[in-house]
Formats: sequence, C-alpha cells, structure tokens
Amino acid sequence: MPDRIARRLMLAVAATLVVGVARAGESYGIGREATPQEIAGWDIDVSPNGAGLPPGRGDVRQGEAIFAAKCAACHGAHGEGKPMDRLVGGIGTLRDKKPVKTVGSFWPYATTLFDYVRRAMPLNAPQSLTPDEVYAVSAYVLFLNGIVPQDAALDADNLARINMPNRDGFVSARPPATAGAKP
Repeated sequence: MPDRIARRLMLAVAATLVVGVARAGESYGIGREATPQEIAGWDIDVSPNGAGLPPGRGDVRQGEAIFAAKCAACHGAHGEGKPMDRLVGGIGTLRDKKPVKTVGSFWPYATTLFDYVRRAMPLNAPQSLTPDEVYAVSAYVLFLNGIVPQDAALDADNLARINMPNRDGFVSARPPATAGAKP
C-alpha cells in the first residue's frame, strides 16, 4: 500500500512539473516588460566584500536620529524589537536551545545590514533612505551591538572591513575555488 501511494504522489508531482514547464513560455496578456531604468532601480545588491556599495557616509550620531524617526516604531527605541524583529543583543546565544538571532549575534557581514536596510526599510517606504542615511542607520545598529565605537563613521571604504562576531559561523555549500580546479 505505501508503495502505491508513493508512486501516485511521484506521478502527481511529475505531471505538475510538466504542466508548469509547458506553461512557462506562455503570455497571459497582462502587464508589460520592465524597462531598463526600472530594472536598474532595483539592481542595488551589495556583496559581502562591499562590491555594489554606493558613495556616501554616515555616522552613529546621525544614525541615532534617523533610527528614532524611521525605525524605532517597529524595532524599539534601542533595537530591542517589538513589534518587529529584535536587532540588538543575543551574542553568545547561538548554541542555546532558543538562540537570539540579531544583527550582532547572527549576521556574518556588515554589508548585509546595509543591503537589507537599503532595499527593504523602512517597511512602509522601502528604498526611501538615501545612501548617507543607510550608512548612518547601519553605523547606529552596529554601535548598539558593540561592533563599532560611538564615534564611528561608515562609508564604502570601511563597511566591508568590519568583522562581525558571527563572520565564521557560516559554511558555504560550495567549496572555495582553487587555482588549478576546473569549473
């Protein structure tokens, strides 16, 4: 009996995949192709090594004011969370039964913070912050986590060099390329 159910399930999955592939090229007559300008507006990702960071600069003091005005309603006055995610604390808890995953305890790269804030925050107005504001908010959140000092100013030259507490806590699914390895 279990073999028959497994075979039926596999057939159902296969049929769904075939139909999905067949329809992938169909046009539904709605919408339009995005323009190159529209695509460029969202092509703003930042790599862990800092590639893609825009020009700009922001410091902790500026970030505190911007955070209070645009972030604290969701993340708490000092990044403690409520109603949205907690951003601060949790360092040393990742091996606990209930780890506290925050920017300071879990995220491996400071550039990830910049990238996420730039693309998705504030929640009610994504991409509304200027690069200077994103650098400043990033500096403030990193300061709250004890990662940068209170007088820190961040820019495209120094953000990627910040060593996050959990930088070595992730393992790539792909082994690093070696000089003589074939792709």
